[in-house]
Amino acid sequence: MKQLLIVGHTPSANTEQLREALVQGSQHPDIVDVACVYKSALDASAEDVLACDGIILFTTENLGYMSGALKDFFDRCYYPVLEKKQGLACAILIRAGHDGTGTQRALNTILTGLRWKIVHDIVILRGQWQSSFVAEAEELGLHMAAGLEVGIW
Repeated sequence: MKQLLIVGHTPSANTEQLREALVQGSQHPDIVDVACVYKSALDASAEDVLACDGIILFTTENLGYMSGALKDFFDRCYYPVLEKKQGLACAILIRAGHDGTGTQRALNTILTGLRWKIVHDIVILRGQWQSSFVAEAEELGLHMAAGLEVGIW
């Protein structure tokens, strides 16, 4: 069985809905050979990354950057996983009140250094809250889990 790790920062009821949708999508009834593990960015560890086959990073846009919690995750895990998880399948979900480009740029820089492979278009949910954001998050969870299950990534 493969493992999908979701590492996220959910400081609000809306972002908690997105987290639930990511997990729900990854646990679609048609997906049988992928287990999903969610860890908050403050609780996720290098051991969690080492144990997974794919990862979804979920962050809010904070002052044009990723959340401090996700940055803390990278600060703690970067070197312990650097040589061991090159090529890790990765997807990104950004909840951006503005445009999300600074957050995307920062994540791309870190992921380039880690040599993780972004396997899905980065999902940036921009502007005021929309109920359609939940479906987009669920779809991302489903696509990542399905890709892992069939060995695309």
